[in-house]
Amino acid sequence: MRTSAEYKTSSAAILRGLAAASLLALLAACGSEDSAQGQAGGQGGGPPPQVNVVTTERQDRDVYADYAGRARGAREVEVRARVEGILQKRLYDEGKVVEEDDSLFAIDPEPFALALQAARAERDRAEAEVQQAEREWRRVSRLYEQNAISERERDAALSTLELARASLALSTAQVDQARLELDYTDVAAPAPGVTSLEALPEGSLVERGSLLTTITQMDPVHVRFALPESDAALQRQAREAMGRSGNGDNRRDATLILPGGQEYERTGEIDFTASTIDPDTGTVLARAVFPNPDHRIVPGQFVRVRLLLRTLEDAISVPEKAVGEGPQSAQVFVVDEENVVQARQVTLGPVVDSMQVISEGLEAGEQVIVNGQVAVRDGMTVQPQQAQNGDSEDGSDAQKEASTGEAN
Repeated sequence: MRTSAEYKTSSAAILRGLAAASLLALLAACGSEDSAQGQAGGQGGGPPPQVNVVTTERQDRDVYADYAGRARGAREVEVRARVEGILQKRLYDEGKVVEEDDSLFAIDPEPFALALQAARAERDRAEAEVQQAEREWRRVSRLYEQNAISERERDAALSTLELARASLALSTAQVDQARLELDYTDVAAPAPGVTSLEALPEGSLVERGSLLTTITQMDPVHVRFALPESDAALQRQAREAMGRSGNGDNRRDATLILPGGQEYERTGEIDFTASTIDPDTGTVLARAVFPNPDHRIVPGQFVRVRLLLRTLEDAISVPEKAVGEGPQSAQVFVVDEENVVQARQVTLGPVVDSMQVISEGLEAGEQVIVNGQVAVRDGMTVQPQQAQNGDSEDGSDAQKEASTGEAN
């Protein structure tokens, strides 16, 4: 039998259990009510979410493309010896700019000066022979007219005169050749540009045709690059520019992007495209010419050539972040006059300056959501606000909060 104390202890435990069960039931009821109220608010009980929108408009868009290329000098001229002799002196500073006809090297001129003197002496002898042959021809001609000599003697005198004149012409040519070779001992720059290192030191015996140095013409500068096979229109226009008339109607401008990413301040021009496609790369070689008076562009640099491919007239474009992936294709969210969201399937064009061109699916004057579209659905009512520049680029607080809420 239980004692009265045991009955009291059992009754207290039962009461405590009943109280705990009642408390749990009350908390569960409150939680269900709060959940129901929360769900009701998410379906329209609360205020509509705020979104940032932009109003579409039509405007022309220029579509550009960049092509990697390498800069080269307009001319890379090899300076070679044109006569054989001892290289006496280098007359320029290596790596410096020289002008056309500046003296670069001196080859020992003494042997060539002596050869010129000998040629002149030979010419003088030939002139004396011509004078003697002319005097003899005048005497023979008078005697022949008087029938004092035969026709054979007259012909012999005429032949002697002709041979003397031919000998004089040969001697004169030898004088000119000797003078020319003497001039070649002064090796001059064939074109303006920057010189390279000397190929042979002073005192070397150079042969005819020996390489002495190289001159690179820095202004203008050429940039060679490759056009994809698909850019057929650009290739055609560039070839037309090669045969353009003097009015420049077919001019094809080009912009140069330097290695640091900055844009070169002077505009260039495409002056050549190959007529065949490289079978190994599937590209077409092209060349652009840029003025380089201050030598800012250095031959050998890797640069980019920016070309205008085409101009899209009256195009509609939106920020790239406004475009999402729909069930069938790309889509954007459009807010109508009643602030109701519509999911719109669109056809995409190229991206121009971080703006996505929409080929089909949008009209001018429509409001497209650019921030906050993560939290909206088709048919939902929203509070649209016109996006500022910073909102369309960096994202609004509303979109950040909505993204954070979904993640939680």
